[in-house]
Amino acid sequence: SMASPALLMRVVASAYSVAEKAATIVRNVMAAGDLGIVEKTGANDLQTKADRLVQMSICASLARKFPKVTIIGEEELPADEVNEELIEDGHCEEILKKTCPAQYTGIKEEELVIWVDPLDGTKEYTEGLLDHVTVLIGIAYGGKAIAGVINQPYYNYEAGADAVLGRTIWGVLGIGAFGFQLTEAPAGKHIIVTTRSHSSTLVNDCISALNPDTVIRVGGAGNKIIQLIEGKASAYIFASPGCKKWDTCAPEAILHAVGGKITDIHGNSFQYNKEVKHMNSAGVLATLRNYDYYASRIPNTVKQSLVP
Repeated sequence: SMASPALLMRVVASAYSVAEKAATIVRNVMAAGDLGIVEKTGANDLQTKADRLVQMSICASLARKFPKVTIIGEEELPADEVNEELIEDGHCEEILKKTCPAQYTGIKEEELVIWVDPLDGTKEYTEGLLDHVTVLIGIAYGGKAIAGVINQPYYNYEAGADAVLGRTIWGVLGIGAFGFQLTEAPAGKHIIVTTRSHSSTLVNDCISALNPDTVIRVGGAGNKIIQLIEGKASAYIFASPGCKKWDTCAPEAILHAVGGKITDIHGNSFQYNKEVKHMNSAGVLATLRNYDYYASRIPNTVKQSLVP
């Protein structure tokens, strides 16, 4: 008889279904029209009813199946009983059929940390920029992002009434990433994707120093990594604190699974063990290809301003 799939593959397969459930919740909250917006630290740091319900759904669903895994979510929520309607216990069969990379077959539940951003791009969500929004579930082992799921609840939303809404991208280091068409940015073009709502002098000075052909400003870290893997941008640069571990864990795993690279502005890799501080205080630099070109052109003045 076939051995049961490795824990990692079961977690990723469940996270896939959990992310699809999350997308349904996001769309339902938007359709109902009452977003229940709360300011956390200010007008650019918002939480909606969708953030709250989705985090409850993701964390409770995964905790029920994998009780010893550490799950860290963006939102501070009361430990209430979770409504059964929010629980998703399905999994993606296609993921379970993939062979777990040898170095991950012995992983135990207590060695995994799952970083959850229930709604990445909340501000854009409240403004109706729906294609910026993603649901992020990142899976870390030994402090490294090794697998991730990114759901775009509104993928295709401008394609008309008959279009299938939403998609789920997933990846595991050593297997690859799926659910999208991997495309490289145009050769010789320097297209930088950066923040839309968290701009600053430093952010803009850093970008100017790189002399880009084009700058794209969009919301959400998940969305920015998708711009890289679909060839719409050649580098994602954010010379500012503000990005958190739950913003980067899932996107990092997807990007690394297809040979890309993400670090802070100094070139340090991110750590995802459960004790780590949540803030990526030294910014973000990510590319699918040609990382060194961009890394070598970050001004020292920018590096000196951002302390890891």
